[in-house]
Amino acid sequence: MMTISDELETKILRYYFAEQWRVNTIATQLGVHHSTVSRVLSQAGVPKAKRTRRRSILDDYTPLIVDTLEQFPTLSAMRLYHMACERGYRGSCGHFRHHVAQLRPRPKAEAYLRLKSLPGEQAQVDWGHFHYIQIGRAKRPLMAFVMVLSWSRAIFVRFYLNQKLENFVRGHVEAFAHFGAVPRVLLYDNLKSAVLERQGDAIRFHPMLLAMSAHYRFEPRPVAVARGNEKGRVERAIRYIRDSFFAGRQWSDLDDLNAQAMQWCSEVAGVRRCPEAPELLVNDAWAQERDQLLTLPPNPFECAERVAVRIGKTPYARFDLNDYSVPPEYVRCTLTVLATLKQVRLLDGDQLIARHERSFGKHEQIEDPRHLEALLEYKRAGRHHRGINQLSKAVPESTQLLELAGEHSLPLGPLVAQLNQLLERFGAAELQCAVGEALAQSRPQADAVLQCLERRREQQQTPPPIPVALPDKLKTLQVRTASLAAYDVLNPSNNDNDNDNDNDNDNEGYTNDNN
Repeated sequence: MMTISDELETKILRYYFAEQWRVNTIATQLGVHHSTVSRVLSQAGVPKAKRTRRRSILDDYTPLIVDTLEQFPTLSAMRLYHMACERGYRGSCGHFRHHVAQLRPRPKAEAYLRLKSLPGEQAQVDWGHFHYIQIGRAKRPLMAFVMVLSWSRAIFVRFYLNQKLENFVRGHVEAFAHFGAVPRVLLYDNLKSAVLERQGDAIRFHPMLLAMSAHYRFEPRPVAVARGNEKGRVERAIRYIRDSFFAGRQWSDLDDLNAQAMQWCSEVAGVRRCPEAPELLVNDAWAQERDQLLTLPPNPFECAERVAVRIGKTPYARFDLNDYSVPPEYVRCTLTVLATLKQVRLLDGDQLIARHERSFGKHEQIEDPRHLEALLEYKRAGRHHRGINQLSKAVPESTQLLELAGEHSLPLGPLVAQLNQLLERFGAAELQCAVGEALAQSRPQADAVLQCLERRREQQQTPPPIPVALPDKLKTLQVRTASLAAYDVLNPSNNDNDNDNDNDNDNEGYTNDNN
């Protein structure tokens, strides 16, 4: 309502009564709204002019709208519009919806009691959503855990990258450490981190929340369903944090944001007036309330994330969108992940097998170089053992040669590889004899075996073998020889020619023998 000066009000009355100006003329000449002129005249006792209402096509459908809304108060205006159209209404939809909005019954305004609490009696807890942040390839929600002491209005706020149960518990532990004590009652929404199931007054709390409440000796108490006003202190605190702290703030990472939040809680939010005791500041009221709170237990509640993970065929554990390396001997095993905000530990039972710095990105591989080196050594050892098995099957005496090489502190890997190459070039029988000669001479070297093989080849006057490097698949490929008898049946003349050739060859052989 616009407030006008006494001088302007006097002009309005003089122009109306003395000059007989109309309302709109006075409003135009004085530069005010016509409703302001009407209000001044109404206060002076001038009756308000009544306008004659014209008949509308909606008048015939008003009883239908009123009766239907009395029976179904939440029925949509579009459904009422279609019902009216079925009964002959031909007006516009917008005009009909506006008319329904005027006729729809309004719920009665509810009166609320002003809730008060004693010092140290109660705190209220809730989550606040503050948009998203990008970390690498991951888009994480920025959530604020807020706890407010109901009497002193002291605020604790801590930002996390999700609102999972572990961060919910972590927020409690850090809030109790910040306040240095524990309230007797904590009020919650009916969020899943606190309430798993609710039927009326029958409530099933989350087991971890019950364990934490038993550790700190407080009572968890959810508010009634759809009654956010019962925890209005924390609701207003979140709005206060959003407007006074977070709006337009610059920060580098989550640690920097939380450090600025703690400073704001003490230097800005802590120096405002306490609503319960206006003569005190919030920090002073908190100092008085602290004596009424419960004392902290000697040890904080364990709030690390504990997850069982199955290791696949690669030595990595998938946790929170990222892969963390493990020793290669734990593939195809189930391990336990214990994660904090800074560190990820992997355990086999009670044994710690890996420790990594936690990443909040997405599809990242966090690796320990020692795990990769162990995997490479394992693969090399696998190739070494396959070579030994192949060699021992073909040449049993090669096992004794390898033992003798080990006694002389010779590297076995190159020796096994060289002996396998000689096996492919000369065959198992020749290598068996050469290995026997090398053992007799106590020379467990590949060169000694090669010298024996070359000497035997020269004694037998056989050409040197031509080494051919074939792929492993071709080495085991078996080719079946096709029969040529079908071709002989098709062309009998070839058989005669073959017989003649055979006779000639026989005669040649006989002549050569005689010679």
